[in-house]
Amino acid sequence: MTTAIEQNPAQSAGKDVKQVLAQLSEKFPLCFNLTGEAKPLKIGIFQDLTERLTEEDGISKTQIRHALRMYTSSWRYLSGVKLGVARVDLDGQAGELIDEQQAQHAAQTLEQSKAKAAESRKARQAEERAKQREQQKEQRKTQGADKAGYKKAAAKTKSKSAQSQRSEHKAKAVESKPEIELMAVDFASLQAGAAVQLKVGQKPVPATVVEISKNDVVVQLNSGMVIKTTGDKLFRL
Repeated sequence: MTTAIEQNPAQSAGKDVKQVLAQLSEKFPLCFNLTGEAKPLKIGIFQDLTERLTEEDGISKTQIRHALRMYTSSWRYLSGVKLGVARVDLDGQAGELIDEQQAQHAAQTLEQSKAKAAESRKARQAEERAKQREQQKEQRKTQGADKAGYKKAAAKTKSKSAQSQRSEHKAKAVESKPEIELMAVDFASLQAGAAVQLKVGQKPVPATVVEISKNDVVVQLNSGMVIKTTGDKLFRL
């Protein structure tokens, strides 16, 4: 039988894996969760999802596969696959128990994943140290440059022309523009699709509300990045 998901793949376009997982956790909260230790999933959960999801959900089979792959390879999921723990279906009903072989495989996969992450972190640190050494080398070259030329450049900098001073005053005037006044959003009336300003540091960033769950809000930036935040960080112009 052809499912609704197969009939309308265009509707699912634009959703990334994290958005799909957030949608699954909302639709099947007793099966999927985004925080804490995850419950082992029933074997065959993919087929159950293709049968339960409708055209309105807008999730393709490919997106389901990607989402399940990310979910079941996460550290918190692998940590929950322990001997004797029951697998759950979409409604949270307990099924078969994790056997020793499955538990050992999960533990080994988790250990390998953490080891790989540690190696990547060491590689990044080594690369950063190499860049710092190169920068220090260049700085030493600069410091050993011709002193006469350095003094000439310093003298030229000190004797600024009137035109340079006017340019500096103009730049300061631009920088002293008043900050945009932001108003806190009414969390109780906030709805998905609403345009908001997400405050990142001191700078507001335009965003669109994707999902509201209790005290948390999932927003999508114009760049496509999805961020989970709280209502006190959302504002309106």
